[in-house]
Amino acid sequence: MKRITKIKENGNVGITKKIRVAAYCRVSTATDEQIISLEAQKAHYENYIKANPEWEFAGLYYDEGISGTKTVKREGLLSMLKDCERGLIDHIITKSISRFARNTTDCLTMVRRLLELDIPVFFEKENINTASMESELMLSILSGLAESESVSISQNSKWSVKNRFKNGTFIISYPPYGYANVDGEMVIVPEQVEMVKRIFADTLAGKSTHVIAKEMNAEGIPPKKGKNWTPGAVNGILKNEKYTGDVIFQKTYTDSSFNRHTNYGEYDQYLCEGHHEPIISHEDFDNANELLQQRGKEKGNGKDTAKYQNRYGFSGRIKCGECGSTYKRRMHYKPSGAYVAWCCSRHIETVDACSMKYITDDALKAAFLTMMNKLVFSHQTVLRPLLNALKGSNDKERLLQIEELETKLDKNAEQRQVLTSLMASGYLEPALFNKESNTLTAEADMLRQKKDSLMHSMSGDRTKVDELESLMQFSIKNGMATEYSDEVFLAYVDRVTVLSRTEVVFELKCGLNLRERLVD
Repeated sequence: MKRITKIKENGNVGITKKIRVAAYCRVSTATDEQIISLEAQKAHYENYIKANPEWEFAGLYYDEGISGTKTVKREGLLSMLKDCERGLIDHIITKSISRFARNTTDCLTMVRRLLELDIPVFFEKENINTASMESELMLSILSGLAESESVSISQNSKWSVKNRFKNGTFIISYPPYGYANVDGEMVIVPEQVEMVKRIFADTLAGKSTHVIAKEMNAEGIPPKKGKNWTPGAVNGILKNEKYTGDVIFQKTYTDSSFNRHTNYGEYDQYLCEGHHEPIISHEDFDNANELLQQRGKEKGNGKDTAKYQNRYGFSGRIKCGECGSTYKRRMHYKPSGAYVAWCCSRHIETVDACSMKYITDDALKAAFLTMMNKLVFSHQTVLRPLLNALKGSNDKERLLQIEELETKLDKNAEQRQVLTSLMASGYLEPALFNKESNTLTAEADMLRQKKDSLMHSMSGDRTKVDELESLMQFSIKNGMATEYSDEVFLAYVDRVTVLSRTEVVFELKCGLNLRERLVD
């Protein structure tokens, strides 16, 4: 008799198993900028992998602040290799061979090991997929190139810059106050040139940089950067030889670790005379700088004046809500005794210039204690929601923009390297090289400015999160305070704005602005 066995339905028929794809990212330093760059890479790969319906996101592995020359220190890479051996990953994507490994031996060893596990690696920049390679020749060649890529690019870039220093064709992409970059040339900005002349004239007339900055702020003259003029900004103008029409190239240099230093004679400097239209005569420039040096000698500490401004916790951190001036510490004397007060510096100079009167040191300290105790008491209802909101902000769009700009900067660097190689080999005329090189340099500056702007906005948000977490920890660990502490004030407060003799605003480093009453 025939025997029939029923076969159960296989529910998996027709279902294709998705490929588990992981990405590896690396940055070589642990600076804030590089960490944001790493976040941008992570956002890019997460989007890239999840956009493919045949792929399953298997995670992001990364290293930060680690050199790519040795594999042993890279915990993220080693963790990824371990997960590959455990069968958790089917495919790996990375930006380039240089990000994966700058050592040829390590690169080939890892690729061979992964191929033994049937796990291919795709290098985006070189467009190499190890799954489709019939031999290791191309990978070996490219790995060898990657091993010396940083040195090659650095040397070629330095040669190009040095060559432009020598022939005076180097473009100053960010000219000083009073000048603008127009088609690669430094041209005078009419509305700023008179201010530059005034700064030199006032200095020669005996005014200090502090007085000059104060007067320009009072007149509402906008500086090149920031909201207000500072003595340092005025000093920088007085010492900048570019106002004479000359330029000294290579005032700074970058070492082998890509750290920038002031050039004290380690490398040649190049003086380009008559580089652009002057604003100040050489005689006035020399006389103004001789005066600065003389004042520095008379003070005994002409450069480091900051230490005189920070003797007290409140020093330099109290601003007038009416005129914006800084408050100064003064002793007031009454028959009942002396006490410390803080007064608007502009009101001190001219009573009619600002109507804001003094506040007492004791009242301000008491207001700070009250504010901090309120935060300690209600940190869960005030600080916690703000921290959660900041942490939950979506940075993905900005990270993807940064990644796109970095890709364009990499391409720009490659184009400049090829151009420099052609020039060094004698295939390009100097005039054509300078034209193309300057165009690429201007493009790189524009891309870098956009990237820096995004980096700055993200760094600001991250700084606020760090400051808020620090304030949260303080509020949780500490009870109600009974005594004022300069250390606590400096740790959490950026500035105090005086609205009136009875009310101030504490501007915290985490971004909170809290009003508090002053009670004598």
